[in-house]
Amino acid sequence: MTRPATIETAELGLDEADLSLMLTIRAFELKLLDLYGKGLLNGTTHTCLGQEYIPVAMEALLDPRDRVFSNHRGHGHYLARFRDPAGLLAEIMGREGAVCNGVGGSQHIHRDGFLSTGVQGESLPVGVGVALHLKRTDPGRLACVYIGDGTFGEGAVYEAFNIASLWRLPLLVVVENNGIAQSTPTSRHLAGSIAGRAAAFGIRHRLIETSDVAEIRRTLEPLVSRVRSHATPLVVEFVTRRLGPHSKGDDTRSAEAVRDLREQDWYERCAAADPDRFHLLDAQARAHVDAIAAEVMARPPSRWETR
Repeated sequence: MTRPATIETAELGLDEADLSLMLTIRAFELKLLDLYGKGLLNGTTHTCLGQEYIPVAMEALLDPRDRVFSNHRGHGHYLARFRDPAGLLAEIMGREGAVCNGVGGSQHIHRDGFLSTGVQGESLPVGVGVALHLKRTDPGRLACVYIGDGTFGEGAVYEAFNIASLWRLPLLVVVENNGIAQSTPTSRHLAGSIAGRAAAFGIRHRLIETSDVAEIRRTLEPLVSRVRSHATPLVVEFVTRRLGPHSKGDDTRSAEAVRDLREQDWYERCAAADPDRFHLLDAQARAHVDAIAAEVMARPPSRWETR
Protein backbone atom coordinates (compact mmCIF):
# COMPACT_ATOMS: atom_id res chain seq x y z
CA MET A 1 0.00 0.00 0.00
CA THR A 2 1.41 3.40 -0.96
CA ARG A 3 1.81 5.80 1.94
CA PRO A 4 0.49 9.38 1.54
CA ALA A 5 3.00 12.13 0.90
CA THR A 6 4.91 13.06 4.03
CA ILE A 7 5.47 16.53 5.43
CA GLU A 8 9.24 16.76 5.36
CA THR A 9 10.19 17.38 8.95
CA ALA A 10 11.67 14.83 11.30
CA GLU A 11 10.25 16.67 14.29
CA LEU A 12 6.62 16.36 13.21
CA GLY A 13 6.65 12.98 11.48
CA LEU A 14 3.22 13.41 9.90
CA ASP A 15 1.78 12.01 6.71
CA GLU A 16 -1.22 13.66 5.09
CA ALA A 17 -3.73 11.16 6.46
CA ASP A 18 -2.65 11.83 10.04
CA LEU A 19 -2.48 15.57 9.54
CA SER A 20 -5.90 15.68 7.86
CA LEU A 21 -7.42 13.78 10.77
CA MET A 22 -5.81 16.08 13.33
CA LEU A 23 -7.04 19.12 11.42
CA THR A 24 -10.54 17.64 11.18
CA ILE A 25 -10.63 17.16 14.95
CA ARG A 26 -9.39 20.73 15.44
CA ALA A 27 -12.01 22.09 13.02
CA PHE A 28 -14.73 20.06 14.73
CA GLU A 29 -13.87 21.40 18.18
CA LEU A 30 -13.70 24.99 16.92
CA LYS A 31 -17.07 24.54 15.22
CA LEU A 32 -18.59 23.38 18.51
CA LEU A 33 -17.35 26.49 20.31
CA ASP A 34 -18.70 28.62 17.47
CA LEU A 35 -22.11 26.95 17.64
CA TYR A 36 -22.27 27.37 21.40
CA GLY A 37 -21.32 31.01 21.05
CA LYS A 38 -24.24 31.51 18.68
CA GLY A 39 -26.67 29.81 21.05
CA LEU A 40 -27.23 26.87 18.70
CA LEU A 41 -26.17 24.15 21.18
CA ASN A 42 -27.36 23.35 24.68
CA GLY A 43 -25.53 22.04 27.72
CA THR A 44 -21.76 22.17 27.73
CA THR A 45 -18.77 20.70 25.96
CA HIS A 46 -15.10 20.03 26.69
CA THR A 47 -12.82 20.36 23.68
CA CYS A 48 -9.45 18.67 23.13
CA LEU A 49 -7.84 21.64 21.37
CA GLY A 50 -4.07 21.11 21.52
CA GLN A 51 -4.34 17.38 22.30
CA GLU A 52 -5.56 16.11 18.92
CA TYR A 53 -2.32 14.31 18.06
CA ILE A 54 -2.66 11.88 20.99
CA PRO A 55 -5.68 9.84 19.83
CA VAL A 56 -4.43 10.05 16.23
CA ALA A 57 -1.09 8.55 17.26
CA MET A 58 -2.69 5.96 19.54
CA GLU A 59 -5.36 4.75 17.12
CA ALA A 60 -2.75 3.18 14.82
CA LEU A 61 -1.58 1.07 17.78
CA LEU A 62 -5.06 -0.21 18.60
CA ASP A 63 -6.97 -3.11 17.11
CA PRO A 64 -10.64 -2.82 16.05
CA ARG A 65 -11.45 -5.48 18.67
CA ASP A 66 -9.77 -3.57 21.48
CA ARG A 67 -12.08 -1.71 23.85
CA VAL A 68 -11.61 2.04 24.21
CA PHE A 69 -12.83 4.05 27.19
CA SER A 70 -12.92 7.81 26.84
CA ASN A 71 -13.74 10.70 29.15
CA HIS A 72 -15.46 14.08 29.23
CA ARG A 73 -12.85 15.49 26.80
CA GLY A 74 -13.36 12.69 24.32
CA HIS A 75 -14.38 14.02 20.90
CA GLY A 76 -10.90 13.43 19.50
CA HIS A 77 -10.87 9.87 20.82
CA TYR A 78 -14.16 9.15 19.07
CA LEU A 79 -13.21 10.84 15.80
CA ALA A 80 -9.84 9.09 15.63
CA ARG A 81 -11.60 5.77 16.18
CA PHE A 82 -14.56 6.16 13.82
CA ARG A 83 -13.94 9.14 11.50
CA ASP A 84 -17.58 10.10 12.02
CA PRO A 85 -17.96 13.84 12.66
CA ALA A 86 -21.55 13.85 11.33
CA GLY A 87 -22.74 11.20 13.77
CA LEU A 88 -21.01 12.86 16.71
CA LEU A 89 -22.28 16.33 15.89
CA ALA A 90 -25.80 14.94 15.46
CA GLU A 91 -25.46 13.37 18.91
CA ILE A 92 -24.35 16.64 20.46
CA MET A 93 -27.11 18.58 18.69
CA GLY A 94 -29.81 15.94 19.25
CA ARG A 95 -30.54 15.47 15.56
CA GLU A 96 -31.41 12.45 13.44
CA GLY A 97 -28.45 10.18 12.76
CA ALA A 98 -27.03 10.69 16.25
CA VAL A 99 -24.69 7.99 17.52
CA CYS A 100 -26.82 7.37 20.63
CA ASN A 101 -30.10 8.90 19.44
CA GLY A 102 -29.17 12.20 21.07
CA VAL A 103 -29.37 10.74 24.59
CA GLY A 104 -25.64 10.77 25.39
CA GLY A 105 -24.77 14.25 24.20
CA SER A 106 -21.18 15.47 24.25
CA GLN A 107 -19.82 13.24 27.00
CA HIS A 108 -21.63 9.89 27.07
CA ILE A 109 -21.07 7.94 23.85
CA HIS A 110 -21.38 4.20 23.29
CA ARG A 111 -20.51 2.55 20.00
CA ASP A 112 -18.79 -0.69 18.92
CA GLY A 113 -16.50 -1.22 21.90
CA PHE A 114 -16.14 2.52 22.62
CA LEU A 115 -17.54 4.15 25.74
CA SER A 116 -17.10 7.68 27.05
CA THR A 117 -18.26 9.15 30.33
CA GLY A 118 -18.32 12.50 32.08
CA VAL A 119 -17.76 10.90 35.49
CA GLN A 120 -14.16 11.31 36.67
CA GLY A 121 -12.43 7.98 37.20
CA GLU A 122 -15.42 5.84 36.25
CA SER A 123 -13.80 4.29 33.19
CA LEU A 124 -10.82 2.72 34.96
CA PRO A 125 -12.71 0.19 37.11
CA VAL A 126 -14.91 -0.66 34.13
CA GLY A 127 -11.83 -0.96 31.93
CA VAL A 128 -10.25 -3.33 34.43
CA GLY A 129 -13.31 -5.56 34.34
CA VAL A 130 -13.32 -5.55 30.56
CA ALA A 131 -9.57 -6.28 30.49
CA LEU A 132 -10.21 -9.34 32.67
CA HIS A 133 -12.93 -10.48 30.29
CA LEU A 134 -10.63 -10.01 27.29
CA LYS A 135 -7.81 -11.92 28.97
CA ARG A 136 -10.14 -14.87 29.47
CA THR A 137 -12.04 -14.79 26.18
CA ASP A 138 -10.01 -12.93 23.56
CA PRO A 139 -6.25 -13.11 24.28
CA GLY A 140 -4.24 -10.41 22.50
CA ARG A 141 -6.90 -7.74 22.86
CA LEU A 142 -6.65 -4.91 25.39
CA ALA A 143 -8.70 -2.26 27.14
CA CYS A 144 -7.45 1.29 26.53
CA VAL A 145 -8.57 3.93 29.02
CA TYR A 146 -8.00 7.67 28.48
CA ILE A 147 -7.78 9.78 31.64
CA GLY A 148 -6.39 13.19 32.59
CA ASP A 149 -4.06 14.30 35.36
CA GLY A 150 -7.04 15.55 37.37
CA THR A 151 -8.45 12.02 37.56
CA PHE A 152 -5.64 11.01 39.92
CA GLY A 153 -7.65 12.65 42.68
CA GLU A 154 -10.16 9.77 42.45
CA GLY A 155 -9.70 6.71 44.66
CA ALA A 156 -11.07 4.46 41.93
CA VAL A 157 -7.82 5.01 40.01
CA TYR A 158 -5.78 3.25 42.67
CA GLU A 159 -8.26 0.44 43.20
CA ALA A 160 -8.13 -0.19 39.46
CA PHE A 161 -4.31 -0.04 39.36
CA ASN A 162 -4.12 -2.53 42.21
CA ILE A 163 -6.37 -5.13 40.56
CA ALA A 164 -4.87 -4.62 37.08
CA SER A 165 -1.38 -5.27 38.42
CA LEU A 166 -2.35 -8.05 40.82
CA TRP A 167 -4.29 -9.98 38.19
CA ARG A 168 -1.92 -9.12 35.31
CA LEU A 169 -4.52 -7.59 33.01
CA PRO A 170 -4.12 -6.19 29.47
CA LEU A 171 -4.91 -2.61 30.47
CA LEU A 172 -3.45 0.41 28.66
CA VAL A 173 -3.93 3.68 30.54
CA VAL A 174 -3.32 6.81 28.46
CA VAL A 175 -2.87 9.87 30.67
CA GLU A 176 -3.34 13.20 28.90
CA ASN A 177 -1.48 15.40 31.36
CA ASN A 178 -2.27 18.91 30.16
CA GLY A 179 -1.01 20.55 33.32
CA ILE A 180 -4.36 21.78 34.57
CA ALA A 181 -7.47 20.20 36.10
CA GLN A 182 -10.42 22.48 35.29
CA SER A 183 -8.79 25.66 36.66
CA THR A 184 -6.22 24.17 39.07
CA PRO A 185 -2.60 23.67 37.91
CA THR A 186 -1.37 20.09 38.31
CA SER A 187 1.38 21.28 40.66
CA ARG A 188 -1.36 22.44 43.06
CA HIS A 189 -3.38 19.21 43.15
CA LEU A 190 -0.99 16.29 42.50
CA ALA A 191 1.64 15.25 45.05
CA GLY A 192 4.52 13.19 43.76
CA SER A 193 4.35 12.03 40.16
CA ILE A 194 2.19 9.87 37.94
CA ALA A 195 5.20 7.64 37.29
CA GLY A 196 5.65 7.16 41.03
CA ARG A 197 2.01 6.25 41.47
CA ALA A 198 2.20 3.63 38.72
CA ALA A 199 5.43 2.26 40.23
CA ALA A 200 3.75 1.87 43.61
CA PHE A 201 1.57 -0.81 42.02
CA GLY A 202 4.34 -2.40 39.97
CA ILE A 203 2.95 -0.97 36.72
CA ARG A 204 5.26 0.13 33.91
CA HIS A 205 5.16 3.81 32.96
CA ARG A 206 6.31 5.63 29.84
CA LEU A 207 6.53 9.42 29.57
CA ILE A 208 5.89 10.98 26.15
CA GLU A 209 6.87 14.63 25.74
CA THR A 210 6.79 14.91 21.95
CA SER A 211 3.89 15.55 19.58
CA ASP A 212 5.70 13.75 16.75
CA VAL A 213 3.12 11.14 15.76
CA ALA A 214 5.61 8.81 14.07
CA GLU A 215 8.00 8.93 17.01
CA ILE A 216 5.17 8.27 19.45
CA ARG A 217 4.18 5.17 17.52
CA ARG A 218 7.76 3.90 17.22
CA THR A 219 8.25 4.33 20.96
CA LEU A 220 4.98 2.79 22.06
CA GLU A 221 4.51 -0.05 19.56
CA PRO A 222 6.69 -2.59 21.41
CA LEU A 223 5.29 -1.51 24.78
CA VAL A 224 1.68 -1.86 23.63
CA SER A 225 2.53 -5.20 22.02
CA ARG A 226 3.80 -6.37 25.40
CA VAL A 227 0.51 -5.39 27.04
CA ARG A 228 -1.14 -7.78 24.57
CA SER A 229 1.34 -10.65 24.66
CA HIS A 230 2.07 -10.63 28.40
CA ALA A 231 -1.31 -9.33 29.65
CA THR A 232 0.33 -6.72 31.87
CA PRO A 233 -0.82 -3.11 32.41
CA LEU A 234 0.97 -0.03 31.12
CA VAL A 235 0.59 3.67 31.89
CA VAL A 236 1.52 6.05 29.08
CA GLU A 237 1.71 9.67 30.21
CA PHE A 238 1.57 12.41 27.56
CA VAL A 239 2.81 15.85 28.54
CA THR A 240 0.42 17.93 26.47
CA ARG A 241 -1.44 21.26 26.36
CA ARG A 242 -5.07 22.28 26.65
CA LEU A 243 -5.52 25.37 24.50
CA GLY A 244 -9.20 25.91 25.09
CA PRO A 245 -11.19 26.45 28.28
CA HIS A 246 -12.10 23.60 30.61
CA SER A 247 -15.56 23.63 29.08
CA LYS A 248 -17.06 26.04 26.62
CA GLY A 249 -16.24 29.32 28.33
CA ASP A 250 -14.65 29.05 31.77
CA ASP A 251 -10.94 29.65 31.19
CA THR A 252 -9.31 31.38 34.15
CA ARG A 253 -5.82 31.50 32.63
CA SER A 254 -4.32 34.77 31.44
CA ALA A 255 -4.26 35.59 27.73
CA GLU A 256 -0.46 35.58 27.92
CA ALA A 257 -0.39 32.05 29.35
CA VAL A 258 -2.69 30.74 26.62
CA ARG A 259 -0.64 32.53 23.96
CA ASP A 260 2.51 30.82 25.22
CA LEU A 261 0.77 27.44 24.92
CA ARG A 262 -0.33 28.21 21.38
CA GLU A 263 3.23 28.98 20.37
CA GLN A 264 4.17 25.42 21.38
CA ASP A 265 1.17 23.85 19.68
CA TRP A 266 1.56 21.22 16.96
CA TYR A 267 -0.74 23.30 14.72
CA GLU A 268 1.64 26.25 14.56
CA ARG A 269 4.68 24.07 13.99
CA CYS A 270 2.99 22.09 11.21
CA ALA A 271 1.94 25.32 9.53
CA ALA A 272 5.50 26.59 9.61
CA ALA A 273 6.96 23.29 8.36
CA ASP A 274 5.04 23.14 5.07
CA PRO A 275 2.74 26.19 4.75
CA ASP A 276 1.23 25.48 1.34
CA ARG A 277 0.23 21.90 2.01
CA PHE A 278 -0.81 22.64 5.58
CA HIS A 279 -3.12 25.51 4.67
CA LEU A 280 -4.68 23.49 1.86
CA LEU A 281 -5.46 20.57 4.17
CA ASP A 282 -6.62 22.94 6.91
CA ALA A 283 -9.02 24.68 4.54
CA GLN A 284 -10.34 21.33 3.36
CA ALA A 285 -10.92 20.16 6.93
CA ARG A 286 -12.74 23.36 7.89
CA ALA A 287 -14.89 23.27 4.76
CA HIS A 288 -15.75 19.62 5.43
CA VAL A 289 -16.81 20.33 9.01
CA ASP A 290 -18.75 23.44 7.95
CA ALA A 291 -20.68 21.39 5.41
CA ILE A 292 -21.40 18.69 7.97
CA ALA A 293 -22.63 21.27 10.49
CA ALA A 294 -24.98 22.85 7.94
CA GLU A 295 -26.37 19.45 6.96
CA VAL A 296 -26.80 18.24 10.55
CA MET A 297 -28.53 21.46 11.64
CA ALA A 298 -31.05 20.95 8.87
CA ARG A 299 -32.04 17.53 10.19
CA PRO A 300 -35.11 17.04 12.41
CA PRO A 301 -34.63 16.29 16.11
CA SER A 302 -33.63 12.75 17.00
CA ARG A 303 -36.20 10.47 18.59
CA TRP A 304 -35.81 7.48 20.87
CA GLU A 305 -38.07 5.11 22.69
CA THR A 306 -37.58 3.27 25.96
CA ARG A 307 -37.99 -0.49 25.93
